Amino acid sequence: MTQDVAVQEAGTAGAPAAAGRAPAVRTTARAAARSGARRRAEAVRELPVAASEDAWTPEELDGVRAELDAEVVRLSADVAAATSSFSALVSAGGEGAGDDQVDHGAATAGREHEMTIVNNARDLLEQTQRALVRLASGAYGTCESCSGPIGKARLQAFPRVTLCVGCKARAERR
Repeated sequence: MTQDVAVQEAGTAGAPAAAGRAPAVRTTARAAARSGARRRAEAVRELPVAASEDAWTPEELDGVRAELDAEVVRLSADVAAATSSFSALVSAGGEGAGDDQVDHGAATAGREHEMTIVNNARDLLEQTQRALVRLASGAYGTCESCSGPIGKARLQAFPRVTLCVGCKARAERR
């Protein structure tokens, strides 16, 4: 608890609220906002970067956060549109396909293509939301495999990445 909150609460404990005085809740909210800003500033200092890179600045993190937030909005719309398109294909079923095997095969290929688009959009949305959670928790920039720094330049190029270059290369070789 911050000192101004403690003083505010101590001054009002057991006493009726004086007219014109701000309630302790408002002071507590301000203190919480200050401590939240302080924690975010500490998280900025703690985010790992490669040895040759400068530390993250609050402006850079705000830019990454804004980019990820915009991606969530865009991808949510993409998922909704792709899901709607896929549902329309499934509900149409075999209409107009006739009894020809080629027609059925083409319809199946179309459904599989739409299903792939829906699944890819959902995966990207989940990765983006996960990056936002990692950013808020202070784990952003830490490789999920080796716990080393991912690298600021890599994150700026692809903000959803969760593995450093070495771990990603090993994962792709498997």
